[in-house]
Amino acid sequence: MVPELEELDQFALGLTIAEVKARYGLDEVVKLSWNENLFGPLPGVVEAVHEELDNIWLYPEQPYVDFRNEVAASTGASPTNVLPAHGSLALIGLVASMLLRPGEHVVVPALTYGLYAQISATRGATVHRVPMRSLALDLDALAATPRRVEARIVWICDPNNPTGAVLGRDEWGAFLDALPERCVAVVDEAYADFVHPDRRLRRELDVAEGRRVIVLRSFSKLFGLAGLRLGYALVDAPLVPYFDLLEEPFNVNCAALAAGCACLRATEAVDARRTEVATAKSMLSEKLRGAGLDPLPSATNFVLTRLDVDDVELADLLAERGLLIRPVSDYGLPGYARITVGPLPLMERFSTELTDVLASLRDRVP
Repeated sequence: MVPELEELDQFALGLTIAEVKARYGLDEVVKLSWNENLFGPLPGVVEAVHEELDNIWLYPEQPYVDFRNEVAASTGASPTNVLPAHGSLALIGLVASMLLRPGEHVVVPALTYGLYAQISATRGATVHRVPMRSLALDLDALAATPRRVEARIVWICDPNNPTGAVLGRDEWGAFLDALPERCVAVVDEAYADFVHPDRRLRRELDVAEGRRVIVLRSFSKLFGLAGLRLGYALVDAPLVPYFDLLEEPFNVNCAALAAGCACLRATEAVDARRTEVATAKSMLSEKLRGAGLDPLPSATNFVLTRLDVDDVELADLLAERGLLIRPVSDYGLPGYARITVGPLPLMERFSTELTDVLASLRDRVP
């Protein structure tokens, strides 16, 4: 066994829905804690999966080709830059295995998705955490630290989880220019599909230009395919065969690939879903402010809010009512909670329950 594994904590998944139901005697539990797409799959996706089930006896050779071509048509990337995988989490591990050896160094923001650090450590890397700048990524420090420690990877989540903040074009360009030659910027864009296309950074162009950038993208968020496990990386084309050596052949199933292609073709439905999420997010933020809380701006399908009560206690009391939120003490930021955006009726229900729970907690304060 790798010695470093004994020093790592398990990734915190929390209680399952079944466990929450059993603990509190509930018939229904809603997860506002995992940032899944609570609006359901896009039109045509379920039908595409059903149609592909006739081919489950075949290895998904042709679906891989079809998927690469659909990604290329949707993003403007070359099919030769597209590396499919069974979710962006698998890609994080694949990139770490490709680039890291024991004794290497990686850089991560202090407040971001926890698996970047954990998976890097399992490969024997030393993790350097860079403090935030008022809850924003400090890109100057994230570029300077790799120079100081000779890091192999700097991990970036944009939009960032759990803050929801998104980077701008100028600051991203300056960051790339400042990185040392040996360091690769690995950018997790799991939530980037929620950003309006006019504001979204075109990192596929960085890859095409041969910049030291690897982009990870997911179908679990806006596209609503978390249960099918589908994602892809955009990498410099000469590197793809090396990634293929590390990945087992055809590790993405044909149903997931068919669903992904259907999502990429449903451009009007994607635009409508993005608007639907933005509308519900605006309403949720307004309700949070009305309850005396301080929600942060978000470019994602979740809202991070400052609280005036204990975040873990708030989450526990809401769980008793069948509503699961994420206390951000888990991320090392006590006094904040992260809430997934859902359809308007659900946001209305959540706001009512939240107001009631907050009143009970505030009444306890001497």
